Amino acid sequence: MSGGVDRSYRLEGGRVGFLLFHGLAGTPLELRFVARSLNGAGYTVHCPQIAGHCGTSDDLKATRWQDWVDGGEEALVELRKSCDTIIVGGTSMGAVLAAHLASRNPDTVQAMTLFAPTLWLNGWSVPWYTHLFRLVAQDWCADLFNFTRLPPYGIKDERIRAFLIGALKSGSSVEAGLMTSPGRAVLELKKLVSNLKPQLASIKQPTLIVHPRHDDLSSITNALYLERKLGGLVQTCVLDDCYHMVTLDKQRDVLVERTKAFTGWVLRQLEIRDNVVRMPSVAAE
Repeated sequence: MSGGVDRSYRLEGGRVGFLLFHGLAGTPLELRFVARSLNGAGYTVHCPQIAGHCGTSDDLKATRWQDWVDGGEEALVELRKSCDTIIVGGTSMGAVLAAHLASRNPDTVQAMTLFAPTLWLNGWSVPWYTHLFRLVAQDWCADLFNFTRLPPYGIKDERIRAFLIGALKSGSSVEAGLMTSPGRAVLELKKLVSNLKPQLASIKQPTLIVHPRHDDLSSITNALYLERKLGGLVQTCVLDDCYHMVTLDKQRDVLVERTKAFTGWVLRQLEIRDNVVRMPSVAAE
């Protein structure tokens, strides 16, 4: 696998499964708390390593957004073997990837949970040249840019932030991902988003969006845009005491509880729908 050792992990549970994707230049471990909490509630959770990640910058630059989507499709097929109901989701770029899967698999994916979805890098801590990057369309030009993580590194909790900084500076991308996202990878994110936008209205699955009000990487306008454009019911939860890394930061417990409540609602709606579908055959008997 491109990106070195595969750091994907899966927690076995019941027939309801979550497929959760990490962010750009990130790692499946950034979803560990959420995955364990959902698994503790009885759900199967799979957090795959996206192609090109958990390795070097060159590993990431060698992949395209289609590779990320293809890997997501493979993970979905595998999870479907043991789960009847599947909820796809993820954090940051992983949320965008999850939405792609939902658009392409309306009969397989029943719902979405999107955590700090990132369509645009427009938070308050992004470097000034991020705005210029909107004009970039070619690899050679993208290679002139690097997006290095800046304080507060997506974390408001000082204790967790200190741990993250230590992991980022360790020289290994396994724990916390890369300190710097190459411009070519950010260009691929732009292409992923461009291909998703025309499909948003066709995504009818119910969706939970959890986004921080003071997101330092991708402002809350990302969540509001999706809320307007998605074709199905959308529940939005705005967090008021954390930054971009919502699955790690101070209100991760709130995120988990809202996700559990949303999942319970989805399962009740599916049960009602299935009962309605079965009624005509029962009456005919």
